[in-house]
Amino acid sequence: DLLAFDLVRAHFQVLHEIVAAEAGAVVKTICDAVMATFATPDRAIAAALRMREAMRALNDKSGREDLLLKIGVHAGPCIAVSMNERQDYFGQTVNIASRVQNLANAQAIFATHAVVDDNLTADLLHRKALTPVPH
Repeated sequence: DLLAFDLVRAHFQVLHEIVAAEAGAVVKTICDAVMATFATPDRAIAAALRMREAMRALNDKSGREDLLLKIGVHAGPCIAVSMNERQDYFGQTVNIASRVQNLANAQAIFATHAVVDDNLTADLLHRKALTPVPH
């Protein structure tokens, strides 16, 4: 329906803007999911925190809880390839990120030790008074 389409369109627009603002790039969208890449893990976490708040704001604006993010973040090496004139990523890092995202519940940000143990990420979490919860 048109209302759902407008909501999904706003969802993708906001997520793309946040990824770009955190010096990231959207690699692809799959249904209502976004795969993005960042130069450093802290930028991915900063984007994730901003995305979660943005979805809360969109939900508040609509008066409904239709937009629920499940965010998974992992860091590591991967293979970057150009396919169909677009950059894409493959490898264990991508697979782990996908699995971590699948474990997250609505509005949660799940991150692996590779992300949380990163010094820049630890500094960001400290500045925001956030403490990772082991799972």
